[in-house]
Amino acid sequence: MYDVLRIGLRGMFRSRSRILMTIIGIAVGVMSVMIVSSIGQIGKDLINKELSGMGMDSLVVSAVSDSAGKLTETELEKIRNIGSVENAMPLMSIVTKGEMGGSEMTCMAWGVDQNADNVIDLEVRHGRLLNRGDVAERSRVCVIDEAIALDRYKRGNIVGKKIMLYIGGIPVEFEIVGVVKNGVNTLQTMLGGFIPDFVYIPYTVMQEYSAADSFDRITVRLNDPSLSDPAAKEVKKVLSLGTGYKYSVDDLISRKDKMNNILSIASAALSAVAGISLIVSGLSIMTVMLVSVSERTREIGIKKSIGAGRGTIMLEFLFESAAITFLGSVIGILLGTAISVIIDLVTSSRLYIDFGLCFTILIISLFIGGIFGAYPAYKAASLKPADALRCK
Repeated sequence: MYDVLRIGLRGMFRSRSRILMTIIGIAVGVMSVMIVSSIGQIGKDLINKELSGMGMDSLVVSAVSDSAGKLTETELEKIRNIGSVENAMPLMSIVTKGEMGGSEMTCMAWGVDQNADNVIDLEVRHGRLLNRGDVAERSRVCVIDEAIALDRYKRGNIVGKKIMLYIGGIPVEFEIVGVVKNGVNTLQTMLGGFIPDFVYIPYTVMQEYSAADSFDRITVRLNDPSLSDPAAKEVKKVLSLGTGYKYSVDDLISRKDKMNNILSIASAALSAVAGISLIVSGLSIMTVMLVSVSERTREIGIKKSIGAGRGTIMLEFLFESAAITFLGSVIGILLGTAISVIIDLVTSSRLYIDFGLCFTILIISLFIGGIFGAYPAYKAASLKPADALRCK
């Protein structure tokens, strides 16, 4: 067996330029699969981050319109007392006109409490978020998207500036106490203004000017998002118990999971398309090995004449094919991993190296090398010694 391996390796370097081009072809094929897979995972992570920033890691509770049920502090407290609930926040929203920096704007005003950053991904860039005192005292303060600040004042820090919002048709002036970047900012940029800018105000202020005594919705963050379905049923049961009122619970977590499944399928499909290049590499291996058999026909005849069997000849060529494939695959995996790391650094994404994928690609590549190297090996093993020795 040692002689078979040694002769197989020696055969690789008989035509170095041809073997080198084949190895490069395999490396490019493997590298493309690695990069496509990495980009797919990075894209999935970025989209998940955006969805989480929009509050997609939560349940959204609302009262059914044909029921007399309302969402008030009482219902909010009931939800907060459920064991599977980590946090719950009242939520109100209106799309309204505003005035800032001497010009009008359209924005979405969100009525929230001091727990907003526990439900929505809010990254404070300047100032602070709303606190318990703001909510209790119905302070005319607000937190705005960084995009608004950059658009109106060409800078991020505009804490202390004023913004006028129309709530219930009444103009209300708010002092800006914080500037944030949230998970929806990227989507706002991509969609070119189709999604309005966000302004966060105390929900108590929105209730006051809207003449409302309840919330539009309650967003619920769970201790374990994987248990969203039973948690949603429990929330419904607790709210309806003893009242007969009906409430709906929108499971955004399940929707996010379904989207993740679609993204995973799309990533796998793209990787499969990139994997076609491995088939092309397999054809180049077959071509190289057939040329090698043609060049070494006389050598094969000599080996057979001194006792080498069909199995020995086949193993030599199969090992040579496998060695070429293995070397090209390892180079491709290393290059693909290096480029993936660079992409991760450029996009500021979580470093993601799938060692399982590396191993799978290596096995598939060796399998393809074996399949496409089998026919040249069989052809070499089937040569008759007398016919082989006649070749020059």
